[in-house]
Amino acid sequence: MKAVQVVALTGPTDIEVREVDPPTPAAHDVLVEVHSVGVAFPDLLLSRGEYQFKPEPPFTLGVDFAGVVLDPGAGDSSGFTVGQRVAGVNLHGGAAEVVANPAIFTFALPDEMSYDEGAALPMNYLTALFALEERGGLRDRETVLVHGAAGGVGTATLQVAKGLGARTIAVVSTEEKAAFARAAGADEVVIGPDFKGAVKELTQGRGVDVVLDVVGGDAFTDSLRCLAEQGRILVVGFAAGQGIPEVKVNRLLLGNTDVRGVGWGAYAMTRPGYMQKQWHRLAPMIESGVIRPPIGATYDMADFGRALVDMDERRTLGKSVVRVR
Repeated sequence: MKAVQVVALTGPTDIEVREVDPPTPAAHDVLVEVHSVGVAFPDLLLSRGEYQFKPEPPFTLGVDFAGVVLDPGAGDSSGFTVGQRVAGVNLHGGAAEVVANPAIFTFALPDEMSYDEGAALPMNYLTALFALEERGGLRDRETVLVHGAAGGVGTATLQVAKGLGARTIAVVSTEEKAAFARAAGADEVVIGPDFKGAVKELTQGRGVDVVLDVVGGDAFTDSLRCLAEQGRILVVGFAAGQGIPEVKVNRLLLGNTDVRGVGWGAYAMTRPGYMQKQWHRLAPMIESGVIRPPIGATYDMADFGRALVDMDERRTLGKSVVRVR
């Protein structure tokens, strides 16, 4: 079968589609025929050997995927059935024609979701839910400010926040991204790096309750200044590439504010059953239409490396997807 592999830790331009042996499922795995694979930031880091998890090459990329169950596992104890549509997530390995994935990291894909949308769901939306509920303690009718709001995690956060009853403010860099964030569900959109004044105006000077930051860099200090009393900044990543920002902790003391790290993968993958509970939490939001992953671009399997380069150069909107079938 074909798989998208890292053969040397030299970046996305050296990724290869190779013939590999089909996987042999372990006792608690589900065997899945893959139709679509999500393009994720960890894939980019893995291709360079820069991720905290460091498999030895050659290895297959692909964090999240969607497809059809070929084999539900021993004794059908997984709860899945042959032919069932599913989505799944793992540290890597999803960018192949067939995947053996742990049942606890595999989820029933609702009928209203396409395979492309299914491949856009697991990592981004479970991360957003973990960030807002578990780490952010988001309450009904609070206001959430989302940086990088036209990207995959950003659009997921806008929609999950709406599903949790929050008001959302998107921060983006261009008019095109503003339109994309509005279409994804943002209540308000602010364009440009000087967002602080606009946010204060939109909140009548009060500030926001939660900031989700996937960007980092120079925006971080102004994000702190945008917080209402007892506000929380949720640190998800550093896509700006400007280094890790520093916090003057006196600002936290004066406003009774928090900076909280969000590491969904390390948390969820070491707690069996946690992801399934999260998926069930998202289900009514999917059924209501609040969650509908926006797909920005699709690629052929041979172009997985180009998809990662486009993401690295911030040319993509929403979630990019590679079609295997």
